[in-house]
Amino acid sequence: MQKTAIEELGFQIRGYVWGRPLVLVKKPAPLMGTVFIGVIDRGTNVLQVRPTTLCPLSCIFCSVDAGPHSRFRQAEFIVEPQWLVEWVERVARLKGVAVEALIDGVGDPLTYPWIIELVSMLKRSSWVSTVALETHGAPFSRRLIERLEEAGLDRINLSLDTLNPDKARVLAGTKWYDVKRVMAFAEYIARDTSIDLHVTPVWLPGVNDRDVIDVIKWALRIGAGKRWPPATIQKYIRHRYGRNPRGVRELSWAEFWRMIDKLSSEVGVRLRQTMEEWGMRYTPRVDSGFREGDIVKLYVSAPGWLRNEVLAVTLDRRWLVTVVSSRGIRVGDIVLARLVRVKDNILVAKPH
Repeated sequence: MQKTAIEELGFQIRGYVWGRPLVLVKKPAPLMGTVFIGVIDRGTNVLQVRPTTLCPLSCIFCSVDAGPHSRFRQAEFIVEPQWLVEWVERVARLKGVAVEALIDGVGDPLTYPWIIELVSMLKRSSWVSTVALETHGAPFSRRLIERLEEAGLDRINLSLDTLNPDKARVLAGTKWYDVKRVMAFAEYIARDTSIDLHVTPVWLPGVNDRDVIDVIKWALRIGAGKRWPPATIQKYIRHRYGRNPRGVRELSWAEFWRMIDKLSSEVGVRLRQTMEEWGMRYTPRVDSGFREGDIVKLYVSAPGWLRNEVLAVTLDRRWLVTVVSSRGIRVGDIVLARLVRVKDNILVAKPH
C-alpha cells in the first residue's frame, strides 16, 4: 500500500518529538482497539478518552514509559479532536447511556494542543454527562485553568506524589519540575474555580510513605473534593515496559488495602471509595465480536507505540489492532495476525 493510501486510512506523520515520529490520527481511522489512543470502554458509564501519548515528564515509576527519556517508545500520537468526540458519542450511543468522559492516557492530556476544544465539544454533547481529566500538573498556567473552566471541565485528577521539591524532581525524572508551582495552581483550582480537584498520589513503598500522607492532608486543607472524593492513593504496579525503580516492592492488593485502611484512620478521611461515590455503575459494553485466537487480516497503518510493534486497521476499518513481534512488517503491508488479547476491546495480535 502506498503512502497516499495510508493517509486515506487516517494516519499522517506530522513531525518528530524527542526523535520519535509524531503521528496524527484523524477521520476515517477507527478510534477503538488500542490502549494508547482513542476510546476505552471497560463496562461502566465512564469512558477513557485518550487524545495524546505525549508527556513532558519522565517519572521514575511511570508504568507506560512516557516522556523524553523513554526507552521503549518508537512513536508518539495525537488524535484529531472532532473525530475523537464523534467516537465518544458513537460508543456511548452503543452502550445506551450518557457517560463521564475521563480524558487520560499514556501521556499527560494537558500536552494535547486541542485540549480546550476537546473539553468544550464533549461538554456540549448530549451523550456526555461529565468531563474530567488526569494530569501531573506540569503544564498548568493561570490562563489554561481559566480556559478549562470556561470550557466546562468538571474535575481534575491531579497526580502529586510528594510536597518536597527535591524529591519531586527525582520522582518526576525531570530537573525543571517545580512541585511548589503545581501546588499553587492546585490551590487556585480548589479555591477560585468551579472545577473540582481530586488528588491522587502514587505510593512507592519505602520511597514516599510519609509523603503521600502529607499530600492527602494538604488536599483536605486546600478544599479538594467539592463534588467527588478529595483524594485517592494509587498503587504502584510493576510493568514489563514501565519504569520500575530498583528496590521498590510491589505490594499485593491485600497488603495495599490494609495499609490504605490504616492511612484512612490517620488522615481522617476514607481513601477507599465505592463506585457510587464516584457516580459509576456497570453498563453494557461494546462487543468487538472478536475472540482470542481469531485470525484477522489487517492493514498496517502506522508505526506502533512501542518498539517492535505496528498499528493496524481491520479490513472493515472498524477497529485498531496492535501487532506485536512485528519484525519485518512495514507500514503499508497487509498481514494476517492471530489475536492474543481482546479484553476491554483492546486488541493485540501476533503475526500468523
